[in-house]
Amino acid sequence: MIGASRRPYLVPAHQRSKAAELFARARVRPDIGKKGSLTMGHGLSAFHPIFALGISLLAILAAAVLARFLEAPGQAPGRFASLDGLRGLLVLGVFLHHASMWYLYRQSGKWDEPPSHLYNHLGESSVALFFMITGFLFFSKLLAGRHKPIDWLHLYVSRVLRLFPLYLFSMLLLFAAVAAQTGFRLNEPWPRLLNEVLRWLSFGVAGNPDLNGMKLTFVIDAGVVWSLAYEWLFYAALPLIGLVIGVTPPRRVVLASLLACAVIVMLMRGSDFSYLAVFGGGILAALCAQSPRFCALARGTAASLLALACLGLAVHLSPGAFNTTTTALLTVAFTLIACGNTLFGVLTWQPIQLIGDMGYSIYLLHGFLLYIGLRAAPLPGLGAPAYAIGHWRAVTAMAVPLVVLCYATFRLIERPAMQATPRVVGALLRRRKRLAANSTAKASAPP
Repeated sequence: MIGASRRPYLVPAHQRSKAAELFARARVRPDIGKKGSLTMGHGLSAFHPIFALGISLLAILAAAVLARFLEAPGQAPGRFASLDGLRGLLVLGVFLHHASMWYLYRQSGKWDEPPSHLYNHLGESSVALFFMITGFLFFSKLLAGRHKPIDWLHLYVSRVLRLFPLYLFSMLLLFAAVAAQTGFRLNEPWPRLLNEVLRWLSFGVAGNPDLNGMKLTFVIDAGVVWSLAYEWLFYAALPLIGLVIGVTPPRRVVLASLLACAVIVMLMRGSDFSYLAVFGGGILAALCAQSPRFCALARGTAASLLALACLGLAVHLSPGAFNTTTTALLTVAFTLIACGNTLFGVLTWQPIQLIGDMGYSIYLLHGFLLYIGLRAAPLPGLGAPAYAIGHWRAVTAMAVPLVVLCYATFRLIERPAMQATPRVVGALLRRRKRLAANSTAKASAPP
C-alpha cells in the first residue's frame, strides 16, 4: 500500500476491519440516503470503474476547454511528450484513489486503502510510475553527463524552484486549515508547534505529525507529501549514482551529496527504503531509450497492446503496486511509454498533456478540495457517509474546479518559479565570483 511505513495509520489488508470488508461489498442504492445504507442490493458497486471513468472524462473535458481558449500545452526542447501525457493520467488516478479513501474515511474514521484493486492501483501504481518518471529523466541526464559536463548548480536550483514554491503554498493552506479547525487557539506549547511546522516544511523527510493537537492532520492534504521525501533522497544521491556510471562530479558536489543523503536518511529513520527500488524501473527505461532500434519497436502497435496488457495484469494480479510482480509489469509498460509509445495517441492528446503540465499542482492540492467538499464545508447532496451516489456526485462536482484551480496555480506559481531558474543561477554564480575575487584580493593585499 502507498507509504505504509511512512504512514502507519494505514493498516495491512490482512488486518482490515469487518467494516472495511463490508464497504468492499457495498452497493450503490440511489433510493437510499440515510445512514446505514450499507446493504447488499442490486446496482453498481461503490467502487465501480464507471465513477473513475466519468470523473476523469469530465476533468479532461475541462482541460480541453482551457487548452482551446486559454493555452495549449507546449513542448520544450528535450521534453518527452508521452511522459507528459502519462503524468496527466497518473495524477487524475491519485485524485480518484484518495476520493475512494474518503468514502471509507467518512464512515469508519480510518484512513485506509480502498478494498478495490482498481482504485488502490490508481494511487499506488500512479506513485510507482511517478518514481519511474523521476528515475528515467534524471538518469538520462546522468547518461548524457558522461559526454557533456553536468551543470549541478542549475540542476539543483531548478529542482528547488520547481518543487518548493508550490509546496510552500500548499503548506500555508494546510496551516490555515488547521488554525480554522482548531478554533484559532494555541493547543500546544509554541516550541512543540514550531517543531511540527518545520517537520511539515521538510517535504515529508522529517515526517508529518499532527499539528496543534489536530488528530489526523494529514487527511487535509490526503497525506500526499510522503512520496516527496523519496524523490528528494533520489535527487540528493544523483552525484553518487553518476560516479557509478562514469560521471565525474566536482569533489564538493560529491561531498555535498554524501552529506545530504546522510541527513535525509537519518531524518527518515524507520522508513521503508525499498520504495527506492521502484526508481530502478525508470533507470532501466533510460538505458533502453539509448537504443534507437528499441525505441522504434516501442512505438509500434504491438508495443501499445503489450503496455496495456501489463497495466491490466498489474491491476488484476495484485491489490497493490509495491511488490516484485507488479513492479516488473509496470516497468515493462513504463519502458515502452518512456521510449515513445503513446498508447494509440492518448498520451499526446492536448487536454491530457495540459493536465500533465499542471500535475504537480493537482497532486499537492486535490486533497484540500476533497477535505473542503467532503468534510469542512460538505457539498449539497453529499448525504450520509454510506450514500455512495452522493459521495461520487460530490467528487464529480470537484473535477472542474480542481482543473481550473490547478491551472491557475501552475500559471501563477509553478511556471514563474521555473522560468526564474536562469536568473537565480546567474545571480548565484555572480555572487560566487565576487566572493572569490574578494578572497583573492585579501590574500594578495600587503600586511
